[in-house]
Formats: sequence, C-alpha cells, structure tokens
Amino acid sequence: MKTNFLNILLVVVLGAATILSSCKKTEDETKTPTTNPNTGTTIAVKDDGNGIGTQTWTANNVYVLDGFCFVNSGQTLTIEAGTVIKAKSGQGADASALVIAKGGKIMAEGTASNPIIFTAEADDLKGSVPNNARGLWGGVILLGNATLNTIPAEQQIEGIPTTETRGAYGGTNDADNSGVLKYVSIRHGGTDIGAGNEINGLTLGAVGSATTIDYIEILSNSDDGIECFGGKPNLKHILIANCADDGLDYDQGFRGNVQFYCVLGASDGNRCGEHDGGTSPEDGTPYALPTIFNATYIGTVGNDDCHVMTFRDNAGGNYYNSIFVDCKKGIDIEKLTSGEDSYARFQAGQLKIENNVFYNINGETDASNINTFLKSGKDGTATEDAVLADYFTSANNTVVNPGISLTNPVPATAQTTNLATYPAGFESVNYKGAFGSSNWAQGWTATFK
Repeated sequence: MKTNFLNILLVVVLGAATILSSCKKTEDETKTPTTNPNTGTTIAVKDDGNGIGTQTWTANNVYVLDGFCFVNSGQTLTIEAGTVIKAKSGQGADASALVIAKGGKIMAEGTASNPIIFTAEADDLKGSVPNNARGLWGGVILLGNATLNTIPAEQQIEGIPTTETRGAYGGTNDADNSGVLKYVSIRHGGTDIGAGNEINGLTLGAVGSATTIDYIEILSNSDDGIECFGGKPNLKHILIANCADDGLDYDQGFRGNVQFYCVLGASDGNRCGEHDGGTSPEDGTPYALPTIFNATYIGTVGNDDCHVMTFRDNAGGNYYNSIFVDCKKGIDIEKLTSGEDSYARFQAGQLKIENNVFYNINGETDASNINTFLKSGKDGTATEDAVLADYFTSANNTVVNPGISLTNPVPATAQTTNLATYPAGFESVNYKGAFGSSNWAQGWTATFK
C-alpha cells in the first residue's frame, strides 16, 4: 500500500509540474514581443530569381536584404510586429530593396508599441545612423493590378532595371489587394540606381483599394516620401519627414482616398505635394482625382524650392480641412495655352481646394495677396489668377496661424471651424490638419520618439 501511495503521489506531482510548464510555455509563446529586441539570428535575404518564397519574418531575428528581393506572384511575406528589416548599401545593380510583385502579397502589421522597421544595415537603432542620413539603401515597392491611364496599360516601375520583368504593374482590378502595411517605419532609403534615378521611400504602382496602408513613417529618403502611380490605394496616418524631393507624389491616374497625411519638409526638399495626371498620353483617363482630407504640409523657411504643391499634366484632386504653412511658394495649377491641363480640371470641378488653412507662404501672414497661396502656373495670366483668388475665399480657405512647426505639428490653436463634410470612406473628426490634440506619430516613429 505504501508503495502504491508513493507512486500515485509521484504521478500527481509530475502531472502538476507538466501542466505548470505547459502554461508557462503558452504564456511565453503568446507574449507580445518587445520592440526591436535584436537578440536573435541575423538572416540574410537574397533572391535567386524565383522570389523569396512564402515565409514569415519574426521579431526575434534581424533580416538583411541583399539586392532586389521580390515577393513573386502567388507568394506571401508575413512580417511579425516588432521585426527589424535591414538592407545592404549599394547603388545601381547592387542596390537593395523589397519588391512586392503583381500577384504577391505582404502582411506587415506592426503596432504602436512594436512597429516594423525597415532601415540600413549600418543602423543599430541606437544612433549609429543620424536621422537625417539618406540614400543608404533602396526602399519598399508594392506593385498591383489596378488601373492606370497610360498606354500601354501595363508599365515598368521606376527604380527597378527594365530588364527585370517582375517590375511590371497595372491592370484592370481597382479593388486589388497587395496586403497590409501598418505601423511601419521606412528609414534612410532612396539609393541611386543610375542616371539620377532614386527609389522612393514607399512606391505604390497600380495598388488597389483592398490594400491596407495605415500608420506609415518615411524618414530621410533621397527621393519622394510616397509616390502613387495610378491605382486606388487608400492612405491613412502617414508621416513624411526630411525627404529630398516631394512628400506626396502622384501620377498616372491615382484615385485613392488620403487622410491624416503629414509632410515635414527639408531644407533641400522640393514640393510637399507634386501632382501629375498622365504621362503617355498626358490627357489619358481615368484622370488623377484623389480626395485628401486632413493633410498637414509644413515646409522650411528659406528654401526657395519649397512649394506647398503643384498640379500639372491634367491632374485633378481635392483637398479639404488641411493646413499648409512655411513654404516659399503656394499652390500652382498648370494653365497651358493649348491642350488639356490641370486648370481645365479646376474648371470642370475636379480640382478643389476648400476649407483649408494657409500661413506664412512666402512670408504672407494675411489674405491681402491671395495669389501667393493659390495661383495659375505655366502660361497662366491675370485672368486665371483673378478667378482663383475669388475661388480661394468663396471656398472657405483662410489665412491664420495654427501654431505648428517641424518639431510639433499639433496645432497650438485648434482649427475647428468651417469644416468640410466628410463623405463615406473617411473618419469624421472636428479639426483641420493631420493632428487633433495629440500626435499619433509619437513613440513609434524615429521622428517623434
């Protein structure tokens, strides 16, 4: 009896220990990973021409892109929250970038406490690479099957050698789904692949509306922050900081919705927004007609190349409830003596600048010279400028100091009056600009740590 009792007791103790061990293992496995632990293996990622395959990148490892790495059609790359992806330096054929090809998919969903970071190989995330360093690697490129307004309907994305067939984008499915990018920081990109052709921080070629792009930081890119080539991608909670060219660049018939888009200009940057319609032909349809609510564009005083934005090549687009400050030049709308142009889109009601705040454009701090803020470009005359000046006022645009800066884009003086109504597909908020009373970029970005 004593032996049987001891055996039973031993079984009970061992069973309890097994249960406790199992519980601890489950707790450890499901625990949210700490931000960028860098404690695991460094894994080289290289494409042998067949794509990198369907795989999952985890936060306990660091992944290093070596060359152009494609997620081919039919492949899915899943990236766990908190994962760090680095890229080797190099130019031309030696450049490194991540490319999601047509039919491929990326599922990269970080969190505010565990963002996904793309950066240069030299970046230890502890200050080894300063925030203003640019061009240390390529960037992230998403290519889809949505509609362009070009001939032919399928194009080759800029930034990828023309010999690479997986650089094609364009199709007929405006609801195409390239996956998810959420709480993703893309830093120090834009390397030159040849003849002054740099890669954007995030390039979207014919990306469809089913793709999720939300909470994105582009820091210190040598070209544009984000460029949209056609398609209907929807962009939300975007921070562009210290890029050498444009903040938001679109062309080839981009028709997405954009909300909470902040551009923090650089002393050597260009336009906060460069908006082109078509390339070949320039009057191709569908027209570039995105709708943009709650943008904040902050330029740099003393930079003569700093524009709020330019509309040209038949581009349209609508800006509402936004704030534009501290640029040398305001908004110019291309007017040509012959052929269609962006002024024609304005006349057709397809280019609207309404219920926005302007301040300190070429030093102007009141509304005594409205054409400083909004004017015709190229071949425009006093006639078109007078029309635009009348429109500026009738469209509820104002000139007032919102109290924002490159270091703090949250208005000191909240802009809550004369708001345009939010249509379906947009979040309804009671303020103008990308930020209300708090900074949604604080903590997970390198810009606002």
